[in-house]
Amino acid sequence: MDTKVKNIEKTLLSDNWYTLNKYSFDYQKPDGEWERQEREAYDRGNGSTILLYNNSKGSVILTRQFRLPTFVNGNANGMLIETCAGLLDEDNAEDCIKKEAEEETGYRVDKVKKIFEAYMSPGSVTEKLYFFVAEYSDDMKVSSGGGLEHEQENIEVLELDFNDAYAKISSGEIQDGKTIMLLQYAKLNQLFSSDKGE
Repeated sequence: MDTKVKNIEKTLLSDNWYTLNKYSFDYQKPDGEWERQEREAYDRGNGSTILLYNNSKGSVILTRQFRLPTFVNGNANGMLIETCAGLLDEDNAEDCIKKEAEEETGYRVDKVKKIFEAYMSPGSVTEKLYFFVAEYSDDMKVSSGGGLEHEQENIEVLELDFNDAYAKISSGEIQDGKTIMLLQYAKLNQLFSSDKGE
């Protein structure tokens, strides 16, 4: 596919936490005409997320923590139920999610399965997420989890019945996009024995 973008100019607007850049560029429209456009893009790096599931117990491990952006956008207490996730930093996606799973949930998983990749907010954020699933068992629990103290995460670890967790999508108790995607993947791909044959 021919590149339809040229004359890109980048201006740094903020690097207080991650980086926010303003881009000016020429974009070629379908009719062949070129037009000047401006966009802003927030770059926080790429990340990984994982659904930990236990087939015999019919359960999943999720987390709950305070998310300021949701609080200022109408989430009354700012708390969000999510799958474990983290930024790649210098790690590859698989190493990252194994480390994050142990830090956040307390479970040390050796075998993880990558299922897909997705841009979560492509209109304004550069981040791509790598999605994983992995089976967990009680004997994999090596700590209480909760995240790293110096990162001020204060994560609550939740072990929920899968059907109860799935129902929380419809009830609105789960509103996090990556979590909804992973729970729906589990349902569609029949990760739990009770789903098989339906």
